[in-house]
Amino acid sequence: MTASFRQPSADGQVLVAGSLAFDQIMDFPGLFKDHILPEKIHMISISFLVAEFRKQRGGCSGNIAYTLALLGERPRVLATAGNDFGEYRAWLDEQGVDTSSIVVHDEMVTASCFITTDMADNQITGFYPGAMGKARELSLATAADNGGDPAQLAVIAPDDPEAMLRHCREAREAGVAAVFDPSFQVIALDGDALAEAARGLRAVIVNDYEFAVFQEKTKLDLAGLLELAEMWVVTYGEEGSHIHLRGGETIEIPAAKAEEVVDPTGAGDAYRGGFVAGLLRGADLSVCGRMGSVAAVYAVECYGTQTHGYTADDFWRRYDENFPR
Repeated sequence: MTASFRQPSADGQVLVAGSLAFDQIMDFPGLFKDHILPEKIHMISISFLVAEFRKQRGGCSGNIAYTLALLGERPRVLATAGNDFGEYRAWLDEQGVDTSSIVVHDEMVTASCFITTDMADNQITGFYPGAMGKARELSLATAADNGGDPAQLAVIAPDDPEAMLRHCREAREAGVAAVFDPSFQVIALDGDALAEAARGLRAVIVNDYEFAVFQEKTKLDLAGLLELAEMWVVTYGEEGSHIHLRGGETIEIPAAKAEEVVDPTGAGDAYRGGFVAGLLRGADLSVCGRMGSVAAVYAVECYGTQTHGYTADDFWRRYDENFPR
């Protein structure tokens, strides 16, 4: 383990801007369809007695920062939270995440996602943005400068849409190298906003569905998208990922093998954390992608987005098992 990319970056601060949320997950031991009468679809009033309930820490910035911290980096989260955030903050602090740029709004609660899943994996979801709606008031440029101790890289993850657009604009104007992760917010933003957000950034990371939506909304092909951002990283789940670069080169990254697929939720955030850790260390892009692949399988093997864990030795042992030199 002598390769420099296997060691945490010496002074590479990374700022992760994005949502913080609580995931309230409920399991219904039946099928939704058995309780929905087609002739009454216009006036649904249904209550499901759930068999299991879990409240978990989540939000894209928290999940990405958690993976970066597992890999020995010192990520700083830029986000808003509510009056119920105390335990979550303590948890992040314990993991090595810098929470000094998280702004708490005492008159509000932290964003919450309420998910009920039936036996056929159908889901009914409600999302309350809570304090996340205040994220548009945060300045990425100010946080990245950090009093003259600037961040080497910024990650702009899903959040309040207006906050995401502001963060991308400020990163571009301040000359901060940035990775844009629009994720599910590709639905909320129109084509002009998406194109402007990506313009001038170092990288955009999306899954294959989000990539297709991005292209459809912007009316740009891959070559056109590469005129906006230097590289586009597209993930394909168990089929790995592709890193598209200006000039036409594409680097194909194989997926790492999961011992057991328990819950795919959070795998994308873990991939981004692993990939960004590689960027901070100056690793080859093929290594960055493989680091993302290994980080992702740890996430899918556990229920929840911040419930898995590993040491550096564990991570690199698994890296070598999947990608022998």
